Amino acid sequence: MATIDVNLQAVKGRIARAAAAAGRDCAAVTLLAVSKTHPAPLVAQAVRAGQLAFGENYVQEALQKMDALAALLGEGSPGLEWHLIGPLQSNKTRVVAERFQWVQTVDREKIARRLSEQRPTELAPLDVLLQVNVSGEATKSGLDPRDVSALARVVAPLPRLRLRGLMAIPEPGDDAGLQRERFRAVRELFERLRSEGLALDTLSMGMSEDLEAAVAEGATMVRIGTAIFGLRERGEDGGVAGGLKRERAAT
Repeated sequence: MATIDVNLQAVKGRIARAAAAAGRDCAAVTLLAVSKTHPAPLVAQAVRAGQLAFGENYVQEALQKMDALAALLGEGSPGLEWHLIGPLQSNKTRVVAERFQWVQTVDREKIARRLSEQRPTELAPLDVLLQVNVSGEATKSGLDPRDVSALARVVAPLPRLRLRGLMAIPEPGDDAGLQRERFRAVRELFERLRSEGLALDTLSMGMSEDLEAAVAEGATMVRIGTAIFGLRERGEDGGVAGGLKRERAAT
Protein backbone atom coordinates (compact mmCIF):
# COMPACT_ATOMS: atom_id res chain seq x y z
CA MET A 1 0.00 0.00 0.00
CA ALA A 2 1.38 3.41 -0.97
CA THR A 3 2.27 5.75 1.85
CA ILE A 4 0.93 9.28 2.22
CA ASP A 5 4.36 10.63 1.31
CA VAL A 6 4.41 8.59 -1.91
CA ASN A 7 0.87 9.69 -2.77
CA LEU A 8 1.73 13.34 -2.20
CA GLN A 9 4.74 13.10 -4.48
CA ALA A 10 2.63 11.40 -7.15
CA VAL A 11 0.03 14.18 -7.01
CA LYS A 12 2.72 16.84 -7.18
CA GLY A 13 4.10 15.05 -10.23
CA ARG A 14 0.70 15.15 -11.90
CA ILE A 15 0.42 18.87 -11.18
CA ALA A 16 3.90 19.51 -12.58
CA ARG A 17 3.17 17.58 -15.78
CA ALA A 18 -0.21 19.28 -16.25
CA ALA A 19 1.33 22.70 -15.72
CA ALA A 20 4.14 21.96 -18.18
CA ALA A 21 1.65 20.79 -20.80
CA ALA A 22 -0.26 24.06 -20.37
CA GLY A 23 2.90 26.19 -20.49
CA ARG A 24 2.50 27.17 -16.84
CA ASP A 25 4.83 27.20 -13.85
CA CYS A 26 3.84 24.42 -11.45
CA ALA A 27 4.71 26.75 -8.57
CA ALA A 28 1.62 28.75 -9.53
CA VAL A 29 -0.63 25.82 -8.50
CA THR A 30 -1.19 25.22 -4.78
CA LEU A 31 -2.04 21.75 -3.51
CA LEU A 32 -4.82 21.64 -0.93
CA ALA A 33 -5.03 18.21 0.72
CA VAL A 34 -8.66 17.40 1.47
CA SER A 35 -8.62 15.58 4.78
CA LYS A 36 -12.36 15.35 5.43
CA THR A 37 -13.41 12.05 7.02
CA HIS A 38 -9.77 10.98 7.44
CA PRO A 39 -8.39 10.59 10.98
CA ALA A 40 -5.87 12.93 12.55
CA PRO A 41 -3.00 10.38 12.58
CA LEU A 42 -3.28 10.07 8.78
CA VAL A 43 -3.27 13.83 8.41
CA ALA A 44 -0.23 13.98 10.71
CA GLN A 45 1.59 11.74 8.22
CA ALA A 46 0.88 14.28 5.49
CA VAL A 47 2.16 17.10 7.71
CA ARG A 48 5.38 15.20 8.38
CA ALA A 49 5.73 14.77 4.61
CA GLY A 50 5.61 18.53 4.20
CA GLN A 51 1.93 19.23 3.45
CA LEU A 52 0.57 22.14 5.48
CA ALA A 53 -2.71 23.19 3.81
CA PHE A 54 -5.82 21.06 4.46
CA GLY A 55 -9.46 21.25 3.43
CA GLU A 56 -12.38 20.17 5.59
CA ASN A 57 -16.11 20.01 4.82
CA TYR A 58 -17.58 19.70 8.30
CA VAL A 59 -16.87 22.31 10.95
CA GLN A 60 -17.14 20.09 14.03
CA GLU A 61 -14.97 17.37 12.51
CA ALA A 62 -12.39 19.97 11.54
CA LEU A 63 -12.23 21.47 15.04
CA GLN A 64 -11.71 18.05 16.60
CA LYS A 65 -8.99 17.31 14.07
CA MET A 66 -7.22 20.62 14.70
CA ASP A 67 -7.05 19.86 18.42
CA ALA A 68 -5.97 16.26 17.86
CA LEU A 69 -3.19 17.31 15.51
CA ALA A 70 -1.90 19.89 17.97
CA ALA A 71 -1.54 17.06 20.49
CA LEU A 72 -0.01 14.65 17.97
CA LEU A 73 2.49 17.06 16.48
CA GLY A 74 3.46 18.95 19.61
CA GLU A 75 4.34 22.56 20.18
CA GLY A 76 7.11 22.49 17.60
CA SER A 77 4.73 21.59 14.76
CA PRO A 78 4.56 23.93 11.78
CA GLY A 79 1.58 26.23 11.43
CA LEU A 80 -1.18 24.53 9.50
CA GLU A 81 -3.57 26.27 7.10
CA TRP A 82 -7.19 25.18 7.35
CA HIS A 83 -9.70 25.75 4.55
CA LEU A 84 -13.43 25.26 4.94
CA ILE A 85 -14.61 23.75 1.66
CA GLY A 86 -18.11 22.69 2.68
CA PRO A 87 -21.31 24.74 3.10
CA LEU A 88 -21.28 27.09 6.06
CA GLN A 89 -24.35 27.62 8.24
CA SER A 90 -24.78 31.00 9.89
CA ASN A 91 -24.73 29.49 13.38
CA LYS A 92 -21.16 28.28 12.81
CA THR A 93 -19.62 31.45 11.38
CA ARG A 94 -18.07 32.59 14.66
CA VAL A 95 -15.99 29.49 15.29
CA VAL A 96 -15.00 29.35 11.62
CA ALA A 97 -13.93 32.99 11.73
CA GLU A 98 -11.85 32.21 14.81
CA ARG A 99 -10.21 28.92 13.77
CA PHE A 100 -9.90 28.75 9.98
CA GLN A 101 -7.59 30.65 7.64
CA TRP A 102 -9.74 30.27 4.50
CA VAL A 103 -13.42 29.86 3.66
CA GLN A 104 -13.90 28.73 0.06
CA THR A 105 -17.69 28.48 0.02
CA VAL A 106 -19.05 31.99 0.53
CA ASP A 107 -22.22 32.38 -1.53
CA ARG A 108 -24.39 34.71 0.58
CA GLU A 109 -23.94 38.27 1.80
CA LYS A 110 -25.19 37.29 5.26
CA ILE A 111 -22.41 34.72 5.69
CA ALA A 112 -19.75 37.12 4.47
CA ARG A 113 -20.87 39.88 6.82
CA ARG A 114 -20.96 37.55 9.82
CA LEU A 115 -17.46 36.27 9.06
CA SER A 116 -16.23 39.84 8.76
CA GLU A 117 -17.80 40.91 12.05
CA GLN A 118 -16.62 37.81 13.92
CA ARG A 119 -13.02 37.56 12.68
CA PRO A 120 -10.79 38.40 15.69
CA THR A 121 -8.82 41.61 15.21
CA GLU A 122 -5.57 39.99 16.35
CA LEU A 123 -5.70 37.53 13.44
CA ALA A 124 -4.84 38.20 9.83
CA PRO A 125 -7.85 38.87 7.60
CA LEU A 126 -9.80 35.72 6.71
CA ASP A 127 -9.18 34.68 3.10
CA VAL A 128 -12.43 33.92 1.29
CA LEU A 129 -13.53 32.61 -2.09
CA LEU A 130 -16.93 32.89 -3.70
CA GLN A 131 -18.35 29.51 -4.68
CA VAL A 132 -19.76 29.35 -8.20
CA ASN A 133 -22.34 26.75 -9.20
CA VAL A 134 -21.03 26.59 -12.75
CA SER A 135 -23.02 23.46 -13.70
CA GLY A 136 -26.33 24.87 -12.47
CA GLU A 137 -27.01 21.87 -10.23
CA ALA A 138 -30.09 22.34 -8.05
CA THR A 139 -28.63 20.24 -5.23
CA LYS A 140 -25.27 22.04 -5.09
CA SER A 141 -24.38 25.19 -3.19
CA GLY A 142 -22.90 28.19 -4.92
CA LEU A 143 -23.80 31.28 -6.87
CA ASP A 144 -25.29 31.45 -10.31
CA PRO A 145 -22.42 32.86 -12.43
CA ARG A 146 -24.61 35.87 -13.23
CA ASP A 147 -24.76 36.80 -9.54
CA VAL A 148 -21.05 36.54 -8.75
CA SER A 149 -20.01 40.07 -9.66
CA ALA A 150 -22.65 41.71 -7.45
CA LEU A 151 -21.66 39.68 -4.39
CA ALA A 152 -17.97 40.21 -5.08
CA ARG A 153 -18.56 43.96 -4.96
CA VAL A 154 -20.18 43.58 -1.53
CA VAL A 155 -17.57 41.21 -0.07
CA ALA A 156 -14.38 42.86 -1.33
CA PRO A 157 -14.56 45.94 0.94
CA LEU A 158 -15.64 44.12 4.11
CA PRO A 159 -13.18 44.56 6.98
CA ARG A 160 -11.35 41.51 8.36
CA LEU A 161 -11.93 39.61 5.11
CA ARG A 162 -9.78 39.33 2.01
CA LEU A 163 -11.60 38.28 -1.14
CA ARG A 164 -9.09 36.11 -3.00
CA GLY A 165 -11.09 34.65 -5.88
CA LEU A 166 -13.48 31.90 -6.92
CA MET A 167 -14.08 28.25 -6.15
CA ALA A 168 -16.08 25.78 -8.25
CA ILE A 169 -17.03 22.11 -8.21
CA PRO A 170 -18.29 21.32 -11.73
CA GLU A 171 -20.62 18.36 -12.08
CA PRO A 172 -18.53 15.20 -12.67
CA GLY A 173 -18.88 13.38 -15.95
CA ASP A 174 -17.11 11.50 -18.72
CA ASP A 175 -17.32 14.26 -21.32
CA ALA A 176 -13.82 15.74 -21.31
CA GLY A 177 -14.84 18.59 -23.57
CA LEU A 178 -17.70 19.63 -21.30
CA GLN A 179 -15.40 19.33 -18.29
CA ARG A 180 -12.88 21.71 -19.85
CA GLU A 181 -15.70 24.06 -20.92
CA ARG A 182 -16.97 24.42 -17.36
CA PHE A 183 -13.51 25.05 -15.94
CA ARG A 184 -12.96 27.59 -18.71
CA ALA A 185 -16.20 29.37 -17.85
CA VAL A 186 -15.07 29.83 -14.26
CA ARG A 187 -11.67 31.09 -15.37
CA GLU A 188 -13.27 33.58 -17.76
CA LEU A 189 -15.51 34.84 -14.94
CA PHE A 190 -12.44 35.17 -12.71
CA GLU A 191 -10.59 37.12 -15.40
CA ARG A 192 -13.59 39.37 -15.99
CA LEU A 193 -13.75 40.28 -12.30
CA ARG A 194 -10.03 41.05 -12.32
CA SER A 195 -10.47 43.26 -15.39
CA GLU A 196 -13.14 45.16 -13.47
CA GLY A 197 -10.61 46.05 -10.79
CA LEU A 198 -10.99 43.33 -8.17
CA ALA A 199 -7.61 42.15 -6.84
CA LEU A 200 -8.19 38.40 -7.15
CA ASP A 201 -5.43 35.80 -7.28
CA THR A 202 -6.98 32.41 -6.50
CA LEU A 203 -8.99 30.05 -8.69
CA SER A 204 -9.79 26.89 -6.73
CA MET A 205 -10.97 24.09 -9.01
CA GLY A 206 -9.92 20.55 -9.83
CA MET A 207 -10.03 17.34 -7.81
CA SER A 208 -8.38 13.92 -7.83
CA GLU A 209 -9.96 12.81 -11.10
CA ASP A 210 -9.83 16.04 -13.08
CA LEU A 211 -6.91 18.09 -11.82
CA GLU A 212 -5.19 18.01 -15.24
CA ALA A 213 -8.16 19.66 -16.96
CA ALA A 214 -8.42 22.24 -14.17
CA VAL A 215 -4.72 23.14 -14.36
CA ALA A 216 -4.96 23.40 -18.14
CA GLU A 217 -7.77 25.93 -17.71
CA GLY A 218 -5.96 28.07 -15.16
CA ALA A 219 -6.58 26.65 -11.69
CA THR A 220 -4.25 28.12 -9.07
CA MET A 221 -5.38 25.69 -6.37
CA VAL A 222 -6.46 22.06 -6.67
CA ARG A 223 -8.32 20.21 -3.92
CA ILE A 224 -7.12 16.63 -3.70
CA GLY A 225 -8.42 14.02 -1.26
CA THR A 226 -8.72 10.50 -2.66
CA ALA A 227 -5.40 10.54 -4.54
CA ILE A 228 -3.61 11.42 -1.29
CA PHE A 229 -5.55 9.68 1.46
CA GLY A 230 -7.40 6.98 -0.49
CA LEU A 231 -10.98 5.90 0.09
CA ARG A 232 -12.27 5.64 3.62
CA GLU A 233 -15.22 3.80 5.08
CA ARG A 234 -17.29 6.48 6.72
CA GLY A 235 -19.26 5.66 9.80
CA GLU A 236 -20.26 7.71 12.81
CA ASP A 237 -17.54 10.33 12.35
CA GLY A 238 -18.25 10.90 8.67
CA GLY A 239 -22.01 10.86 8.76
CA VAL A 240 -22.43 8.29 5.98
CA ALA A 241 -23.37 4.79 7.06
CA GLY A 242 -22.00 1.74 5.36
CA GLY A 243 -19.76 1.13 2.37
CA LEU A 244 -17.14 3.18 0.65
CA LYS A 245 -18.04 6.58 -0.71
CA ARG A 246 -15.91 8.51 -3.15
CA GLU A 247 -15.29 12.00 -1.91
CA ARG A 248 -16.70 13.79 -4.92
CA ALA A 249 -18.25 16.76 -3.10
CA ALA A 250 -15.07 18.82 -2.87
CA THR A 251 -12.05 16.64 -3.48
